[in-house]
Amino acid sequence: MIIKCKAYPRAALIGNPSDGYFGKTIAFVFRNYCAEVELYESPELELIPTARDQTVFSGIEHLASDVSLYGYYGGMRLMVATVKKFNDYCKLSAIALDGRNFTIRYKTNIPNRLGLAGSSAIITATMRALIRFYGIKIPPQSLANLILAVEKDELGIQAGLQDRVAQAYNRPIFMDFNRDYMNANGFGIYTPIEIPAELNLYVAYRTDLAEGSEILHSRLREDYENGVPEVLSAIREWCELTEAVKECLESRQYQYLPSYVNRNFDLRCEVCARSISPKNKNMVDIARKAGASAKFTGSGGAIIGTYEDEKMFEKIKKALKSFSVEVIKPEIVSSVNPMEA
Repeated sequence: MIIKCKAYPRAALIGNPSDGYFGKTIAFVFRNYCAEVELYESPELELIPTARDQTVFSGIEHLASDVSLYGYYGGMRLMVATVKKFNDYCKLSAIALDGRNFTIRYKTNIPNRLGLAGSSAIITATMRALIRFYGIKIPPQSLANLILAVEKDELGIQAGLQDRVAQAYNRPIFMDFNRDYMNANGFGIYTPIEIPAELNLYVAYRTDLAEGSEILHSRLREDYENGVPEVLSAIREWCELTEAVKECLESRQYQYLPSYVNRNFDLRCEVCARSISPKNKNMVDIARKAGASAKFTGSGGAIIGTYEDEKMFEKIKKALKSFSVEVIKPEIVSSVNPMEA
């Protein structure tokens, strides 16, 4: 039997980048794209490389382009680290795995290195496949921590919990990373919420840009740990914006959302300006000139916002198309079973 598991890209509606700093945020996953893992029993344990893991190139420019898109190790390092961390977790949790081996492969069409959590989607899908193969259970809050540990502990990637929580729960989540609660429980206060279908949201991303999130996280972390007043104040305000958006969603008072979304990005510019590239900021500026609200979905390369009607949506698409930016309407996943793809 072939086990197939999926995980989806993540978009932060509000609050980021405060998730790694005891802040609050709202995020969701959407099924327009996905990372999919196939796993089946085999005599030996084998990880099969994909197009992102090639070692043969047509020339030096092809190699350089591949590294720019996928890094030096493609997606194989993600799967290898996930399998290793999964085994560590089972040992620490006194979960006995049977002696079966497996073959595993992945594929993904999630736009790469654009702040849509494509790497953690591969890890999440791999974790889900391993969980199903060995027939064990991992609560979503623990799964999110485990996915983050793959990146931080095994691969040295600086990141926060937000992406992994949204992907582990597989539905829109209000996340409160309260310091005292985190210290006592090891995870935050995660509340599933509804993002109504009538809310007009768009996601746009560059098709000619490849930037990782490590620069933003390292710089913001340094300022945060040094107690820079502007950064601490910004995190408090991101929390307030997140609470305000939650209230808007619950009361269906969507008219207030654009100002909150825009303020989220403007505040980011005030404290993280050196980490925002002109091309990324240009996306936000163009979308706003078309009448939409706009902010980054994550650390840059993709944006999210609200629009009024179909006329405005088409205006956004037309305005951004000439800058090699794809615009979509996210199909938000809202599964009551976090293991469902």
